[in-house]
Amino acid sequence: MTALPSPTSDSQRSTPITRFHRTRLMQIWRSAGWPCKDGLEIDLLAAGLIHLHVAPDGCETLRLTDEGIRTLAQARQRSVRALSLHDRLGQKFAAQLLASGRIVWTELSLRAVIDTVPMGDVVPPAATADAPANTAPAMAPLWADEDHAPAARAAANVWRMARPDLFSVRNTSVPAYLQPMVHEVKASRADLLSDLRHDAKRQAYQWLCEECYYVFPAGIAEPDEIPEHFGIWVLHGSVEDGRFELLRPARHNRCTLPFAVWMALCKATPLRSDDDMAQTHLGESAPPATDSATTPP
Repeated sequence: MTALPSPTSDSQRSTPITRFHRTRLMQIWRSAGWPCKDGLEIDLLAAGLIHLHVAPDGCETLRLTDEGIRTLAQARQRSVRALSLHDRLGQKFAAQLLASGRIVWTELSLRAVIDTVPMGDVVPPAATADAPANTAPAMAPLWADEDHAPAARAAANVWRMARPDLFSVRNTSVPAYLQPMVHEVKASRADLLSDLRHDAKRQAYQWLCEECYYVFPAGIAEPDEIPEHFGIWVLHGSVEDGRFELLRPARHNRCTLPFAVWMALCKATPLRSDDDMAQTHLGESAPPATDSATTPP
């Protein structure tokens, strides 16, 4: 019996396989395999990771070989091992948002307006019988009144960059139904407490969305430790097979996405669910688009 050849590593191939090659492999795997006839496909064909299939009618398509599938599997395993608990927790909750019909982005850098005086610089009032000493001071208004002049608003606020873990909107064509949300993922109590000490950071999140949530494993913190205008999701169990529970809904504040945020969303690539069809076959109808006002989790 002839022994099968061992899998070829990237370093053993005459043409090194880069992340661009692996991205193209995944695109071919998830699509109908229409060839692009570019340099990447030449490299993949020469490496034996794909092969060209010619139908009786002359139509050419690309298919992954066994070696190509092994290459994708190895890259996926390396990626999973490299992910931190924070990243895996964020991916798990992002999958829940995608399943509820929302469009999700990660690693965004968005400009937001905050108050010039951070809450950490405000001296809290003295403790009384009705107000314990550990009670946090009230949050400043998130949006200025519409009758204020632009110059007054500009003088009262400053800009800062916000980098939310998860930013999402509803999959709808009606602007009033977008319901932008920010979800901040915290894998440890130290990370959560550090975030809660930065009031300007929280204000920036709230300025960008209608609802803002914290997501963390159960037991990291108690609900009364989180400011009441933030919602809370907790994970029961492990990241692999646990479930999320909504402990407290976020306070809802209507807002309109600024033009700068729209531009940032246009330039960024949203996350994609593994269940999405990469390419609808010719002659098949595409799945209906979600355009309702139903409330996601």
